[in-house]
Amino acid sequence: MKALIQRVSHAKVEVDKKITGEIAQGLLVFIGIEKYDEQSEMDKMIKRLLSYRIFYDNDEKMNLSVKDINGGVLVVSQFTLAADTHSGTRPGFSTAKPPLEAQALYDYFLLQMDKAHTQVASGIFGADMQVSLTNDGPVTFMLSC
Repeated sequence: MKALIQRVSHAKVEVDKKITGEIAQGLLVFIGIEKYDEQSEMDKMIKRLLSYRIFYDNDEKMNLSVKDINGGVLVVSQFTLAADTHSGTRPGFSTAKPPLEAQALYDYFLLQMDKAHTQVASGIFGADMQVSLTNDGPVTFMLSC
């Protein structure tokens, strides 16, 4: 599993010109579910995301997590993160989990994230989404499990 996370001051996702998820300060999380991922990887990633310290404390050091600041988490599925880009000029997607299985894990991820954190919003799996954000920093990290 891969998660591209961005520290944001605002982010939203729209499908068919309707907002499906929106947060103020917090994390925008793009997740790519890979072929061999299971629920255990989802659980590990949730723990890591909620405790990852990328928000400033009073001394201007990245010592606070999204949980510490009671920030929002906007989760967006992005299968292109699971692409094989090691060679050639076109990405390969054989490394991504098949859509039905990936959707089940994405739904599981959202359910578990909702249980673990108070402010969670999301896009729609497999939809053509328009994502808007204000990256705060900019601060962007790629996490893997």
